[in-house]
Order: sequence, then structure tokens, then C-alpha cells
Amino acid sequence: MSHRKSAVCILLACILIAIFGAQAKDAKNNAPSEKIPSGAKMFIGPIKDGFDTFLKDAIGKKKVPVELVASRDQADYEITGTAETQKAGAAKKIILGNWHSREEASITVSNIKSGEVVWAYSVHEEASTHGKRSSAEACAKHLKEAMESK
Repeated sequence: MSHRKSAVCILLACILIAIFGAQAKDAKNNAPSEKIPSGAKMFIGPIKDGFDTFLKDAIGKKKVPVELVASRDQADYEITGTAETQKAGAAKKIILGNWHSREEASITVSNIKSGEVVWAYSVHEEASTHGKRSSAEACAKHLKEAMESK
């Protein structure tokens, strides 16, 4: 009986490895092929609750090597996204003593000519000390790292 259980476990492990290995290969093949060049002209579209303003400031602060332009017509790439803030409720403040907000943000960088999404990033901060600023700085930091690593 124990040989049968061992055989079933080995078979299940092989199946899982095959499934997850195929998914990883597909993800690698579907990775964006375009590198965002240093000095690229980027337009940041309006993002809910003024997150676009925080993102513009963060890109400057983190010294991301892009040129932000005021018009989509002047840009090579466009940043779009969503952002959501949930203020700490009374229970969180009283029970946990935590006044920090929960922040979520996702941005995508698309090539305007081809429409291809060349980079994307999401951030989730359960207890953000500086609110949207922290999320925007995380997005900018990872964009800079992605541009420098490719």
C-alpha cells in the first residue's frame, strides 16, 4: 500500500512540474521584447485621485532616465494606470494603533506607435506611511531598474 501512495505522489509531482514548467515557458515567451531607451519621451495620462501627479514627482525624484512631455502627441510611450487608497478605519486605529492607509497602484507603459505594453508594475502597501507618494516612488524605482537592467 505504501508503494502505491509513493507512486501516486511521484506521479502528481511530475504532473505539477510539467504544468508549472509549461506556464513559466509561456510567460517567458510572452515577455515584452522592447527595451525602453534612456531619454524616451513619456506622457502620463490622468490617473484616479491625482496619482499621475505623484508619479510625475516620483519619476523626477528617482531620476528615471525619461523625458516627461505634456502632450501624448509628443510622446513615444504612454503611462496609464489605476490607484486606490483606503484610509484606516476606526477599528484599525483603535485595535491595531495603525493610522496608515492601504495603497494599491498599477501602471503600464505602452509604445504609442505599436500599442504594445512594454512594461507593467503593481504595488500593494498594507500600511503606507506616505500614502500615494510611497506607491508612486515604488513604481518609479522599479521602472528605472527595468530600464537599466535590459
